[in-house]
Amino acid sequence: MLHDFLTQAAHRSPEVQAIGAGGATRTYRQLGHDATAVAHSLRASGVRAGDRVMVFSPNTITAAVGFWAVVMCGAVVVMISPRTPAHKLAWVLEDADAAALITEESLVGVAVAAGLTKLRAVIVAGPPSALASLSHLADSVTLDDAVAAGSHAPDDLGVPDRTDLAALIYTSGSSGEPKAVMVTHDNVDAAATAICGYLDLACRDVLLCALPLSFDYGLYQMIMSVKAGARLVLERSFDLPGQILNTIVREGVTVFPGVPTMFAMLAKLPSLERWDLTGVRTITSTGSDLASEQVAWLHDAFPRAQIFSMYGLTECKRCTYLPPADLERKPGSVGVSIPGNEIWLVDAEDRVVATGEVGELIVRGPTVMAGYWRRPEETAQRLRPGPEPGEFVLYTGDLCRLDDDGYLYFVSRMDDVIKSRGEKVAPAEVEAALRASPGVLEAAVVGRSDEVLGQAIHAFVVVDNRSHVTPAVLRAACRERLEPFMVPQAIEIVDNMPRTANGKIEKAALVAADANRSPSRS
Repeated sequence: MLHDFLTQAAHRSPEVQAIGAGGATRTYRQLGHDATAVAHSLRASGVRAGDRVMVFSPNTITAAVGFWAVVMCGAVVVMISPRTPAHKLAWVLEDADAAALITEESLVGVAVAAGLTKLRAVIVAGPPSALASLSHLADSVTLDDAVAAGSHAPDDLGVPDRTDLAALIYTSGSSGEPKAVMVTHDNVDAAATAICGYLDLACRDVLLCALPLSFDYGLYQMIMSVKAGARLVLERSFDLPGQILNTIVREGVTVFPGVPTMFAMLAKLPSLERWDLTGVRTITSTGSDLASEQVAWLHDAFPRAQIFSMYGLTECKRCTYLPPADLERKPGSVGVSIPGNEIWLVDAEDRVVATGEVGELIVRGPTVMAGYWRRPEETAQRLRPGPEPGEFVLYTGDLCRLDDDGYLYFVSRMDDVIKSRGEKVAPAEVEAALRASPGVLEAAVVGRSDEVLGQAIHAFVVVDNRSHVTPAVLRAACRERLEPFMVPQAIEIVDNMPRTANGKIEKAALVAADANRSPSRS
């Protein structure tokens, strides 16, 4: 079971520091104790195995305790970004049919605005005064009180089977409506074991995580550090790159996971030689393949580090990894299948394509998700019968090609989901926010290649001629309605939208025609 990672680490190395965040630390013994106590408190308030419990928190000790507590009591954990606005939080609460919420004092206002009347329990990290706005709820307590209440309960929590759900991980889809990927204890165990293996993670390591724990890449840093008995250092964000480098040096970080956007931000820092980064032995990257220039810069900045370029989807966690020795030998490749999984490519008729030809990527193995939460039609599109009776394999929706040595090269996505700053952005969600602005008649959003962002979000809008809408006004409106990473980098006002024969907006034609016009942009 997933929580066995923590109980075993606490047994092996009770006084070893497990985690540090914002000046607070926990040993494995303390983290195990607090998580177990909160698990009992959740059970006492009516949370049962299989119920969904949301952890709405930045990268803090609270998030870590909350995550492990939820899986310990046999419930299904739902990690939510602290930047989620109230209306979107309300949607997720309803979609997940959440039974309880664990959050921080600073986020109580957002949570209350989202509506919490259906919850059986709310646990808040903060003083008793943090519960003032929750007085209408039957069971709201501070995290300290939850720990105290559950500290003397019997050990046995009666957790479910390895094949039961461990987490729902929300991810954007092409429809614009977030959907939850269902992962089991087996899924997480298989993925963490494979990745820890090829990265050679061990108790000697110190992992830095400036990635949000609501993002599966960030969440797995915490899971894998506990599995390896290593130490995790949490940073709330990557907004201050110089501060991240200070943390790497101060904490003796040996493993630094990032995305190309983060590395591009570091590369712009002056006088990088001020920081001694020779202690970093491993760098991991995902989101897109690393450009040769970025690889060269990383080798210069982190002279003793091995660089692992990786590729994956939330639906199977990790598809491939490129061994460090192959970075220069296979430029542009996202590598080979992770241990325990198998990949191949098919055409539109489900026939395996020849080497060098483009086809849809299929993933087979124990990391493949159990499906999409309460979305049977979409699950059936992605999970289809595999080679063995009763087996399902993942049709990723990604177009790729394989070379003669079996190395994978990503070509494009079959839908138009934009990957910006390492986050998935559904154009439909951004378009809806734009259309909600007075004076906007139509909106179309596309992704454009960007050296720093991976893809920049570019919006085209048609406005009412009588309105005085400007790109700046629209961007301000987007900031009110969307999470920061979803706000368009550029907004162009156009006279009309090109359309296909069936009347749909033709985004490819919009991009192609852009160079020949001089729209208002910002």
